[in-house]
Amino acid sequence: MNEILIGRAVSRIDGPAKATGSARYAAEFTLPGMVHAVLVQAPFAAGRVDRLDIDAARSMPGVLAVLRHDQRVRYFGQTVAVVVADSHERATAAAFAVRVQGDAAAPVADMHHALAAATTPDEMRGGADTSRGDLAAGLADAHARIHATYDTPMEFHNPMEPHATLAAWDAGRLTVWTSTQGIFNAQATLAAAFDLAPETVRVICPFVGGGFGSKGRCWPPVILAAHAAREVGRPVRLVLTRAQMYMNNGHRPQTIQNLSLGCAGDGRLTALRHDGFSQMSDPSLGQFTEGFAIATRTLYSCPAVVTGHKTVPTSFSLPTYMRAPGEASGMFALESAIDEMAAASRLDPIAFRIANYADHDENDNKPFASKALLQCYREGAARFGWARRRAAPRALRDGHVLIGMGMASATYPTQRQPSHARVALFADGGVLVQCGTQDLGTGTYTIMMQMAAQTLGAPADKVRVELGDSILPRSGVSGGSTTAASVMPAVLQAAQAVRTRAFGLALAHQGATWQGVQPETMTLRDGIIASPRGTISLVEVMRSSRHARIEVDTAAALAPDAAKFSRHAFGAQFAEVRIDEDFGTIRVSRYTGVFGVGQLLNAKTGRSQLIGGIVYGFGMALLEAARPDPHTAQIMNANLSEYLVPVNADVPEIDVQTIDDPDMATGPLGLKGIGELPIVGVAGAIANAVFNATGKRVRSLPIRIEDVL
Repeated sequence: MNEILIGRAVSRIDGPAKATGSARYAAEFTLPGMVHAVLVQAPFAAGRVDRLDIDAARSMPGVLAVLRHDQRVRYFGQTVAVVVADSHERATAAAFAVRVQGDAAAPVADMHHALAAATTPDEMRGGADTSRGDLAAGLADAHARIHATYDTPMEFHNPMEPHATLAAWDAGRLTVWTSTQGIFNAQATLAAAFDLAPETVRVICPFVGGGFGSKGRCWPPVILAAHAAREVGRPVRLVLTRAQMYMNNGHRPQTIQNLSLGCAGDGRLTALRHDGFSQMSDPSLGQFTEGFAIATRTLYSCPAVVTGHKTVPTSFSLPTYMRAPGEASGMFALESAIDEMAAASRLDPIAFRIANYADHDENDNKPFASKALLQCYREGAARFGWARRRAAPRALRDGHVLIGMGMASATYPTQRQPSHARVALFADGGVLVQCGTQDLGTGTYTIMMQMAAQTLGAPADKVRVELGDSILPRSGVSGGSTTAASVMPAVLQAAQAVRTRAFGLALAHQGATWQGVQPETMTLRDGIIASPRGTISLVEVMRSSRHARIEVDTAAALAPDAAKFSRHAFGAQFAEVRIDEDFGTIRVSRYTGVFGVGQLLNAKTGRSQLIGGIVYGFGMALLEAARPDPHTAQIMNANLSEYLVPVNADVPEIDVQTIDDPDMATGPLGLKGIGELPIVGVAGAIANAVFNATGKRVRSLPIRIEDVL
């Protein structure tokens, strides 16, 4: 029997390369004759550029070109020109020398002032609006009611690696090294932009230093790098500054969310309304809606549920996906409101949620493919010590420090994309695995190795994984927590097909000696094929059959019955906060998260993902918010010293636990994505803990010192 690798705590195979600096990211590739591009950006957020004074810049040493386009300006920092020079320093100096002149208009810098211009989006997961049951009757008949508004701010992704592109042309063919969550998306966008056949565009991205959704699209700087390279006839590298990452590649939009809930005397919900507004850019830039009410449609059992979304045009860049888009911001509001409803009903927050547990998807009237939420509640409560919580606010303290406990549910849809993979087996037992997917730092290299090694009985150090190149078998975007669920069935299918072929060659080689042996009774391990009749080396089999390698390309199709089920991952979040009564400082002192994640492929990288998502939620709850100037719509804290994110001192030891909860409807491995689930509900759990500690209900993020003083 082959060594079991799936599920074990296996260290990242790309770890040594990253630790030693030999792993090359987009900004670290070089080519002979490479030059540098720097963006020139609009100094106002609305209006039109009438003239670009480029004379001084064009005459500076080393400047090769100043590419410009007079245009309408829709947000502060919009690119209006690109300077290309023989060094990054010279390009930067020349970009500063460009003078942008135009007719600036008053921007829409505050969504609250533009709600009258809100519209219903026509493209949104599950539709913008839903309704079931009689909401008015459910509220009228309720024993207790809650009506509240919750606000979340604009947030920015801030991956460690900035967006970067190196573009080169050769005989009409374009090669781009860029930091992306979707090499084939980038290929398609570039091909369309330059009217090329997709196969003439190659996109390479072996490593991504974090994305969190910001690198899912092919943003304008990627196209501008390719355009500059074609114009100057040399390879061009373009790397964004940290400040430019707050202008050019999306953000989580601000939301205003209204909730109305009603429940009967026993705590069962009778009505639930969740609607509101999502901040948008000028509509000409595209459309994106933060689906904050999507989870509300399915999470709890309720006879009357109404949800709605509207988008509000503003003078900011186009929003985009950010870790758990929709669910992260929406579940802060929903889980805060559920906590308020539980308090109004004088029920324990877990008991209230259990009373409203949905045993099927009432929105789509489908069974859940799998659901371990009740187990998550119970396991989490036991691990966290929920029984020690006091229902009354301000009841627990340590001297002048108030102590509060809060919890929240977590949910995120389980999704899968079509994917191809290629696996090759060599005579020495070595294995090559190839797929045109991406590793965002989550461990994709490692789980691909684990699957191939386990299936083909190869030692881990004899498996080589190649990904992040559009010449490899096609796969999807690494977003929506889909990578493992999409790629791994294809890798398994290809590896199994290779093994079957190897067994067939062995049977043919052995002839009458192994006559009647069935392939399912055979094994392959460490280059040795074994059957009930004996063993033979892979070297001998392949030499006799004149095979240098056994190679199979496969396409893993989506499960045919998946649409019959409602497919989601679930979890329970538990937070303890300690708040200084005199100074209002808020610290998360303990945290537990329990999640039903399907089959866990790697206990080590999986745990890392879960902890990372929770820490991301700490930022959402207590620290992160873009601060636009109300007069200019410029993001004033476009840096990591003023846009606050969690650091080690903000994070206690985090206890995470997984529940075995395979989803066999989505795919043959029972996988559920874990990249986004762990951030969902964190802000709600912390906000509920703050209420338990202080008696103050904070309905706007991030929660500040001044909110609890």
